[in-house]
Amino acid sequence: MDKNIIERCGDELYNALQHRETIAPITERYTDITLEDAYHISLRMVENRVNAGAKIIGKKIGVTSKAVQTMLNVHQPDFGYLTDDMAFSQGEEMPISERLIQPKAEGEIAFILKKDLLGPGITNADVLAATECVMPCFEIVDSRIQDWKIKIQDTIADNASCGLFVLGDNAVSPRKVDLSTCGMVVEKNGQIISTGAGAAALGSPVNCVAWLANTLGEFGISLKAGEVILSGSLVPLESVQAGDFMSVSIGGIGSASVRFT
Repeated sequence: MDKNIIERCGDELYNALQHRETIAPITERYTDITLEDAYHISLRMVENRVNAGAKIIGKKIGVTSKAVQTMLNVHQPDFGYLTDDMAFSQGEEMPISERLIQPKAEGEIAFILKKDLLGPGITNADVLAATECVMPCFEIVDSRIQDWKIKIQDTIADNASCGLFVLGDNAVSPRKVDLSTCGMVVEKNGQIISTGAGAAALGSPVNCVAWLANTLGEFGISLKAGEVILSGSLVPLESVQAGDFMSVSIGGIGSASVRFT
């Protein structure tokens, strides 16, 4: 794809983010767009955020579970960049009506790194050795693509549909919990709406982080010490709106909650 088109698409997505507007799917306008093209568009979008004052604090893996892949009709993982203005604290109200367009919440496990990881060749043992702790997390994804009509190239270009996220207060060593079998319960407005387990995300959240490190390694990009790595949803996406309250509990790890305003 021509560099000028890549930059124009990245700028268009950034402007949609700023003005809370959606755009037509990029794949409808550029039918020959490749995954590599889409990642370059994403980098342009993120570059605009950084130039406006945001700081990259981590990375995320998206579309890891069969439930989410089926909902979005996207059948392979992707990745995006987390910035400091996406992060909210446990108990802090999240103003989605001011920040997001068509938000959906997902429960997942966040990894906080203490060492860099640079692929290729990263193993699950490497991931565990590099992880300071894991924490419960809600990620609220959002799409700048109209009506979530996305193909894999659309969500990649849109920084993996990043929106906002909140981490719980509890942090545990990844070696003190079975990350494949740990159970997750998600509640919305006091009602259980979904359950899941660590194995829902590519067999284990650890597999997801290893995949991310090795995939980014192909681009010469590392996962860095101190970064937050969101490892992918263990449950179906749930549409949310102002006034909703959600909580997630993960066996052996803890809980996180968020009120949307």
